[in-house]
Amino acid sequence: MEEDTITIDAKTKKPLISEELCSGCGICTNRCPFQAVNIINLPEALDEPIHRYGQNMFELFGLPSIREESVVGMLGPNGIGKSTIIRILSGELKPNLGNYEEEVNWESIINYFKGSQLQNYFKKLADEEINVVHKPQMVDLLPKFVKGTVKDLLEGISEREDACEVEDTLELTNILNRNIKNLSGGELQRVAIAAAVLREADFYYFDEPTSWLDVRQRLNAVKVIRNLAEKGKSVLVIEHDLAALDAISDYVHILYGEPGGYGVVSQLRGVRVGINTYINGFLREENVRFRKQPIIFEVRPPSVGLDTEVLTEYSDLGKKFKGFSLAVESGEVHHDEIITAFGPNGIGKTTYAKILAGVTKPDSGKINNKVKVAYKPQYLTSDFSGTVQEMLITQAPNFGSTLFKTEIIRPFSLEELMDKEVPDLSGGELQRLSVALTLSQDADIYLFDEPTAFLDVEQRLKTAKAVKRVVEGRNSASIIVDHDIVFIDYISDRAMVFYGESGVEGHATSPMDLRSAMNRFLSDEGITFRRDKETKRPRVNKQGSYLDREQKEKGEYYYLDS
Repeated sequence: MEEDTITIDAKTKKPLISEELCSGCGICTNRCPFQAVNIINLPEALDEPIHRYGQNMFELFGLPSIREESVVGMLGPNGIGKSTIIRILSGELKPNLGNYEEEVNWESIINYFKGSQLQNYFKKLADEEINVVHKPQMVDLLPKFVKGTVKDLLEGISEREDACEVEDTLELTNILNRNIKNLSGGELQRVAIAAAVLREADFYYFDEPTSWLDVRQRLNAVKVIRNLAEKGKSVLVIEHDLAALDAISDYVHILYGEPGGYGVVSQLRGVRVGINTYINGFLREENVRFRKQPIIFEVRPPSVGLDTEVLTEYSDLGKKFKGFSLAVESGEVHHDEIITAFGPNGIGKTTYAKILAGVTKPDSGKINNKVKVAYKPQYLTSDFSGTVQEMLITQAPNFGSTLFKTEIIRPFSLEELMDKEVPDLSGGELQRLSVALTLSQDADIYLFDEPTAFLDVEQRLKTAKAVKRVVEGRNSASIIVDHDIVFIDYISDRAMVFYGESGVEGHATSPMDLRSAMNRFLSDEGITFRRDKETKRPRVNKQGSYLDREQKEKGEYYYLDS
C-alpha cells in the first residue's frame, strides 16, 4: 500500500484511507497488527446511496415501501441500517444521498425519488403536512426524559378515545400510578408502545417493540400495533423475534449487506414468503445469497426418556420473598442436553436461575452442588474499564488457543469488538460478549437468563449453534431462560414451564419434552402455533381461525401432526 493512500482527517486527527486511491489489494488488512482495517467491496449495482455517514463509513442503499392499512416489517442483522431507515422516514435524519460533506436540500431529495411513492412522502414530510410517531429502540432511556407516573404520561399524550382498551390490552392498569423511574424493562416497553399508539398520526414506526416482553405480552403488543393498520394507518416495524414479526406484519423487507459497512433494502415480499426467504438465505429475484446454509427447524416427537447419564438433580425447591413465593418441582439435568425455561414475566424464572447458580439460597429443597455452574444473568452490567480483548485475556480461560477462536471468537464475531472499550459497547455487543464469556468457562452447566435480548435473528442462530457445540463437545448441559419461541424451538431438548400469578406466586414444572411443555404453557395463554409447511418454523395462529379452533379442540396448542 502506497503512503499517499492515507490521509489525516482534519477534525479527528486520525488516519483515513483514501477510497479513490485504494486499489483493494488487501495488503493493509493483513499487515495491520490490530485487525483494524477491513476492505469491503460493494456490488457494482450499488452506486447511489440514500445516506452515507462519512468517508470510510456506513452506506445505506434503498428505502422500504410504506403502505396504507398495512404493517411492513424489516428483517436483517444489527448494523445493517434498519434504525437509520426509521430515523430518515421519521424526519430525525435528513438523507444526504451520499454527499456527506454538505447538507442536501429537500428539493434535491424530492427530485431523487421522483416517480416513486416516496417522492410525495418526502414532500409532505418537508412541508410538515404529515404526522409521524417513532417508538425508539432504547426504552430504558425513557426515565431520563419523562418524569412522573405512567398515568401522567399517557393522559398527557393520549389523542384517541380507546385509551382504556389499549391500557387493558398491554396490561398497564396495575402500574398506572407507578413512577416511570421505578418500572422494569418490560413495563417501560409496554408504556412506550402505549405512548406511541395513543397519539394520532399518519405513520407509525416501531423499533424492536417486543424486547423484554414475555410471549403473551408480545402478542398483546402485536394486537395494538396491528389495530393501527386496521384503522387505516401506515406502520413500519423492526423486529427480531420471527414469530412476533410473522404475527404483526403484512409485508417484509429483508436487509442484507455488510454490518457496519453497507446495507441494502430488498424488494417487498409477503410476510410468509419474506421470512421463509430469510430462513433459506437466498434472494431469488435479486440473485443474492446472504447465508451459506438455510436455517433448519426439526420437528421432534415427544421423547420417552433420555439415554444420557444424569449430571445433577434437585428436590422440590421453595423460595419466599415479601409478597412473592416460588415453588419448583424436582428435576434432573442430563449430560449433553439443553433445557429451556419459559413463562410470564414476574413468575420466578430469574429466581430459579439464581438458585441453580448459587447466587440465591432456597428456603426449602436441595441441589446437588457437585457440579460447577457458569451463569449469565438477565441484566448486563460490567465495571470492567478496559477493552474487550483485555477482558477476555483476564477472564476467559484458554484465550488465544485455536479451540477458543473456533468455539468462542468466531461464532460471536468478537474480532470486530477487540479494541472497543467495554463500557462503550451497545446492548447487543455486550450480550454477545457476556454469552461468550460464560461459554468460555470450565463448567458442567451453562446457565443463561435471556441470552437473546438485543440480538438480531442471525446472532440468535449463531448463539444457539455455539451453545449446542459447547454442550456436546464438553459433555456438559445448558439451562436457558428465554421468551423467543422460535429460538426455544430451535435449541431445546427439553423444557420447563413457569406459571402462576405474576408478582405474587410462581410454580415451575419438572423438565419435560418440548411439545408437552409448549402445550402446557400455550393452553394457559390461549395461543396456538402451527408449523410452516416449507420451513417447519413455528407460526402463530390467528385467534378464532379454523386451525386455531381445531388445535384447541384437540388439545394440541403447539402444532398438529402432519
